[in-house]
Amino acid sequence: MKKIKFGILGVSRHFILRVSSALTRSSAVETHGLASRRSEQAKTWAKKLGIPRWYGSYQELLEDPEIDAVYIPLPNHLHEEWIKKAADAGKHVLCEKPLTLTAAQAQAAVDYCKKAKVKIMEAFMYKCHPQWRRARELAAVGEIGKLRFVHTFFCYSNTNPRDIRNNPEMGGGALYDIGCYAVSAARFLLQKEPVRVLCVLTRDPDFKTDILTSGILDFGEERATFSVSTQSFNYQQVELLGSGGRMRIQIPFNMYPDVPAELFVTTGVGTRCIKTDPQDQYRIEFEEFAGSIINNSEPPVPPSDAVGNMKVIDALFQSAESGRWINL
Repeated sequence: MKKIKFGILGVSRHFILRVSSALTRSSAVETHGLASRRSEQAKTWAKKLGIPRWYGSYQELLEDPEIDAVYIPLPNHLHEEWIKKAADAGKHVLCEKPLTLTAAQAQAAVDYCKKAKVKIMEAFMYKCHPQWRRARELAAVGEIGKLRFVHTFFCYSNTNPRDIRNNPEMGGGALYDIGCYAVSAARFLLQKEPVRVLCVLTRDPDFKTDILTSGILDFGEERATFSVSTQSFNYQQVELLGSGGRMRIQIPFNMYPDVPAELFVTTGVGTRCIKTDPQDQYRIEFEEFAGSIINNSEPPVPPSDAVGNMKVIDALFQSAESGRWINL
């Protein structure tokens, strides 16, 4: 089977720690090149990671005719620019979340790729993990009755002033970085869009980024709430409450690739733990996106989903600023 050759725009810590090793075990995807604004850095990491080619600029990578698609783990504020440049070069695009900084930018990027006839997908890797697909399936068939409520916690502690996640001009802050998961998870599980949102946030006095953000998403008959923080104890969990039971996804987003995932389901009969075999969600994500390229089919996360997620995030920021509910 043909392997889709990926080029990586940027020597990101996320790619090095979580993505690179996953792709070395893939039969469908090959990491063909790594680009940095500093050629020596690209060369050093390409050799360490076993990547055959390196480039001293992102544009140089895009000009390589052997590369089929690019993965963009760049700072958030650079996403739209390099999505469009990749599309101009005829490269398919798998871009880290959030796709852009506003819904208007996301729609513009999606439209640009469509016009260029290249595929684009926002890299919400968790949606490719079997534990999430099982959770949504159980919720949809009524395993816990009528799904009423979804709550998400996602927190970590980072006070490094040089980290891009603490730079507002680069799209840093809790809502962009991890709140996007909470919004996405609620939409994924409820399989619908919220009608209005309410949000409150706290900003760091020095960084000016939001470091503690909480929100309510009103889906009409259902609710979703979340709290995310970049200056709290490392913690993540998603819980679903229905009319006849509840579910808890123990490690929802940063699930280890080498141990079984655990989904706890409680009904009137009792509590059981549903375990899924060890899976690398990043490998699955890249392979399924590669499959959509090979088969000319819809990506597993359609680009319209990225636009929908950004509409909610836009509204949450508007609510935090105004102190009011914002209708979507």
